[in-house]
Amino acid sequence: MAKSVRMSDIAEVMGVSTVTVSKALSGQKGVSEELRAKIRDKAEAMGYHAPSMLNMERARRSVSYTIGAIVADRFLDKYESFYWKLYQEVATTAVQKGCFTMLEVLQTENENLMIMPKLLQEKKTEGLVIIGRLKKDYLDKLMEYADVPVFFLDFYDKNGQSDSVVSNGYFGMYAMTNLLFEMGHRDIAFIGNVLATDSITDRYFGYMKSLYEHGMDVEKTWVINDRDPRTGRADDGFEIKLPQRMPTAFVCNNDVAAAMLVQTLQRNGYRVPEDISVVGYDNYQPPGLCDIGITSYEVDMHEMAERTVKNMISKISGDYYKQGVYIVNGRIVYKDSAARRQADK
Repeated sequence: MAKSVRMSDIAEVMGVSTVTVSKALSGQKGVSEELRAKIRDKAEAMGYHAPSMLNMERARRSVSYTIGAIVADRFLDKYESFYWKLYQEVATTAVQKGCFTMLEVLQTENENLMIMPKLLQEKKTEGLVIIGRLKKDYLDKLMEYADVPVFFLDFYDKNGQSDSVVSNGYFGMYAMTNLLFEMGHRDIAFIGNVLATDSITDRYFGYMKSLYEHGMDVEKTWVINDRDPRTGRADDGFEIKLPQRMPTAFVCNNDVAAAMLVQTLQRNGYRVPEDISVVGYDNYQPPGLCDIGITSYEVDMHEMAERTVKNMISKISGDYYKQGVYIVNGRIVYKDSAARRQADK
């Protein structure tokens, strides 16, 4: 008895993925009309018999996709582990939906030399999630090079046209700065390289909004870097520099920066929160950085991962989904690093 022809057999002959063959034969989006016609002709020539519509729908739903993820190595230094946790959420969510993930850490040298990720070169994935902004020229080339659906996680393009999932950094930092004002603080500094990433920029503008609403201007000496401007790294001996005129509170673009700041303040004889209050963002504090719990705006990483994976699967399979930038809200988590300012301070 002759062996029946499968979609995988057609895919092998055509040099495409089984997913592409499935889309072509079932009339789904994501395949050019020229390629669709070639696949159908090849299927007919090989004697392929399509299953019933019900079985095709079942088969489509049971397809297991491999989703690639890329993170720049500067986001995975010994302090910046938030993106590692975010990737774990993506991986866990993908498994729950019957898919798998592959992580590639993009080395700085490869980014500078414009070397495309192996995940794309070797065609190992049906979709790609980029976690954290890459350098503009590299990202532009990658988007031209990629022949699979792409999602941005924790950043977006300037036109808002690419599919992205981000936390509500603007409102979150606005809320954290307002919290400090409610505690009686007026002199509030910002910790973070303002243009280093989209998320830091958004958080800075949230900080500015709160200042202006309270009748305060931005003090330039109170906008302080939390990483080396050249490398984008917070390790390798980098230390936050305190201003000559000290504020009574600091709002930090993430909890790693907040913990590093607490260390610096303590080395300089300040007590937190008795002398100076510190708040952060993410509610993700790596163990061992400081012994004080950081009051923070919690990012809903699970919801960010859920939305990314769900929309990625829809994008790969050709199903409808809401395109564009999706913003995930969070909440304030009260811990030990911020306190009401005493009237005599």
